[in-house]
Formats: sequence, structure tokens, C-alpha cells
Amino acid sequence: MLVVKLLRTYGERGANGEIWIGGNLECYVIELPWRENVRNISCIPEGTYPLAKRYSKRFGWHILVRDVPMRSAILFHPANNAEKELRGCIAPVSELTGQGTGKNSRLAFEKLKEAVYAALDQGQQVILIIERKEKE
Repeated sequence: MLVVKLLRTYGERGANGEIWIGGNLECYVIELPWRENVRNISCIPEGTYPLAKRYSKRFGWHILVRDVPMRSAILFHPANNAEKELRGCIAPVSELTGQGTGKNSRLAFEKLKEAVYAALDQGQQVILIIERKEKE
């Protein structure tokens, strides 16, 4: 089993996070701020979720976050500004530039997708664990 850990910090304008796989920092992520899990305006709740491959005409091949309470079609896909480009999804970024903003998202997304798809292609279960990042 492959564990993808998202350590999240919350802000008024967005949530930022770190993606860790096997003790390695893979990339950062941006999300909408926490707004009580309301569809289209909130990031998803902390918890454990299975990941799967998904294809859409809009995003091509991307990563689906399954079994999110009261939500559907939560994806990992490229975006550099959570407020302008996300409706509850998670966007990998290479660098954080502010609350809910980052840059070089496509590059970070491809790196994450490669790791997740490699595990899925080997028949492994891949899970996402979202936790609040402890203060350093």
C-alpha cells in the first residue's frame, strides 16, 4: 500500500499543504479554505481516502479522491490559484506563493501522478491521509 500524506495549514484565503510519500516531500498543495465542507467553496475534511485514476475531457488523466463525505468528483489536478481555479479539489504546486496560491502546478502534478499511477499499476492500494500540520 502506498500512503500519500497531506499535512495541511489553514488560512482565511486558502489552505496550503505538503505532500509526503515514504518520508519524502513530493510537492506542496493549495486548496480552498475550510468552510465546513460546503461543496464548491471548501476544502475537504481531514481524514483517510482511497485514490484512483480518473479521466475527463477537461483535465485528461488525473487523480480521484474517493469516498469524501457529502462530496463527489474531488480531484488532484493542476491549478496555481485556489480561489480562481478550484471548487473543492486539490492542486499540487512546486512552490507556495501565498495562502491558496502557488506556481509550477503542472510540473508538481505530473510528479505526483507518476508516483500514484506507478503504485496503482502494480496493484497497490493508494490512500490519502489528510492531517492538520503541527506548528513547527
